Amino acid sequence: MDFSIVIPVYGNEANIPSLVARLTELLPDLPTATEVVFVVDGSPDRSYDVLAQTLPHAAFASQLLRHSRNFGSFAAIRTGLAAARGDAIGVMAADLQEPAELMVEFQRALSTGAVDVAVGRRVAREDPALTSLTSRAFWSFYRRLIIKDLPPGGVDVFGCTRAVAKELAKMTEAHSSLVAQLYWVGFRRAEIPYHRVERTEGTSGWTLRKRIKYLLDSVFSFTNLPLDLLLITGLVGSLVVIIVAAVVLGFYLAGDVHEPGYVPLMLTVLFSTFLTMTSIGIVGAYIWRIFENTKQRPSSIVMSREKW
Repeated sequence: MDFSIVIPVYGNEANIPSLVARLTELLPDLPTATEVVFVVDGSPDRSYDVLAQTLPHAAFASQLLRHSRNFGSFAAIRTGLAAARGDAIGVMAADLQEPAELMVEFQRALSTGAVDVAVGRRVAREDPALTSLTSRAFWSFYRRLIIKDLPPGGVDVFGCTRAVAKELAKMTEAHSSLVAQLYWVGFRRAEIPYHRVERTEGTSGWTLRKRIKYLLDSVFSFTNLPLDLLLITGLVGSLVVIIVAAVVLGFYLAGDVHEPGYVPLMLTVLFSTFLTMTSIGIVGAYIWRIFENTKQRPSSIVMSREKW
């Protein structure tokens, strides 16, 4: 295969016909040896059944893989990257909010040999105002804390060479970020601008809770920010305590404190309690992630695989 397109599928039953039709329209602009790899990630609807009925009659070669349960979109993408046979691979969502034409642009960029990773850079979007605002705020925060090279709108779609896909497939740590790993491995990158359209079928599963979890996973996996904040808090707090202690001592020597030791004692107790609880929480988060990785469980389980 010259090119593979990997598509994670979850709750996309309604728009699968449109997705297959759109991919078929792209075939004249893609290499003859192109395949599409669908990974159904424990979808609660009939996405798998619809694909199993549709793909045998599709105009393109395809693979259909099904997870034993829902492991998450990143796990589904990893499964697709491992199964893909193309020299170059594109990854897109099944909801068609990112234009499928990006797969053509990615394939052309990767085929030049001058680029190893191609990412979509969102320059405009047709989402509702609140969704757009929260997304911009999230990715702005993400860029400041974790990956400064990330496009302003984040990365929802990308393409890479077989060599990059192999490196990503080898990174099996739990509770991590595939996007952050994509930038961590390096290689030569290019950004391709696109316009994100409004979703026409179904609802997005990218909830606030998932965004917060994704952000925390990225922070703990790719930065030492929590430990730095803990150290700074300790230093600043210690300085404040020293200053307050000096002030209290001054009042004590001047005879203005009638219950000596009460104020500095309370400040010390309160600050020590705050610092101890914060430290336990941060260190506990790291220990939990270390424990999860020592289990060495697979990031996903494929229960069935079909090819056409």
